[in-house]
Amino acid sequence: MADPEILLDARAVAHRVEDAARRLAPLITDESVLVCLLTGGLWFAADLTRALYRLGSNPSFDALWLASYGDAKVSSGRVQVVAGLQRPVEGRQVVLLDDVLDSGQSLEAARQLVLDAGATSAITCVFARKPWPHPRVIDPEVVAWEAPGRFLLGYGMDVAGRGRGCPDVLAMD
Repeated sequence: MADPEILLDARAVAHRVEDAARRLAPLITDESVLVCLLTGGLWFAADLTRALYRLGSNPSFDALWLASYGDAKVSSGRVQVVAGLQRPVEGRQVVLLDDVLDSGQSLEAARQLVLDAGATSAITCVFARKPWPHPRVIDPEVVAWEAPGRFLLGYGMDVAGRGRGCPDVLAMD
């Protein structure tokens, strides 16, 4: 494997998160519930929540732990709910936050889960959207970065659980 290539340094990541927050803020209210898709979405959700707060937006926060990759580099094609929501979303707008969009299966599963739980709507927001060879089941309303079709590491994205804490986004191919 070649040395990793820095695609976005930490400063560029922060700029993209701030821009995503500016585009998301007019779409939500303080009654909205931000739902982080664990585990990869944690870094983006934390930074985006702080960016929204700086813009005067203070929605609720929750998390949903889904798994489809395990330690593999490709999705198993099945989405498993590892841990559900901690707070009710009935009658509220939900904003689903995730690190990277590939096929969209996990994001669509999360959207259906919150709608089934009574959410009035579900907006989706991802840090990175990679090109995909087939039509996706879902397309996010807010995308922070149009990523290349490469294997990404850092800023929440991992290889078998490692590398998530790197503040830069790297290509590992």
